Amino acid sequence: MKEFKGRVIAGGEWKGEAVVSRQGVNTLATFQKSALKNAKRVIVSDQNNADIYGKDITGKALCLPITIGSTTGGLVIQTVCAMKIAPAAFLFSEHIDSLAASGIVLARIWEDSDVIAIDMLGEDFLSSVNTGDRIEIRSDGTVVVE
Repeated sequence: MKEFKGRVIAGGEWKGEAVVSRQGVNTLATFQKSALKNAKRVIVSDQNNADIYGKDITGKALCLPITIGSTTGGLVIQTVCAMKIAPAAFLFSEHIDSLAASGIVLARIWEDSDVIAIDMLGEDFLSSVNTGDRIEIRSDGTVVVE
C-alpha cells in the first residue's frame, strides 16, 4: 500500500478501481463516441492510447499525467459528467491543465456533479498504480493505492 498527497481541485471521498494511462489523455478522442451515442458507459475510443483503449472508465479513477487535445476538452468532460457516465475521479500526476479544470469545475457547479479531481500527485504515483488496483481517495487530497 502506498500513499500520495496531491492538491484538491474538486474534493470528495471515494473508493474503487483505477484505470491508468501513462500518457496524456485526449479527452475528445476518449469520450466522444460514448457521448455521441448517448451511451450508458464510457468505453475509451482513443485508438492512440493503448493503455486505456477499449476500457470502461465510467465510475472509476482515471489516473493520468494530463489531458491533451483541442479546446473542446473541458466541454467534453462537462458533458460526460452531465450524462452521469464520467469517471468518478481524475487523478493527475502533473498540474491539471486549464481545459480539464474548467470542465470539472463547471460540471460541479452547473451539473451538480460529484466528480473528484486531484492533481500534482507526482511521477511516482503513475509508476505505482496499475489498472485494476483499488484506490482510496480522501478529502484532504491523499490517494491510497492498495
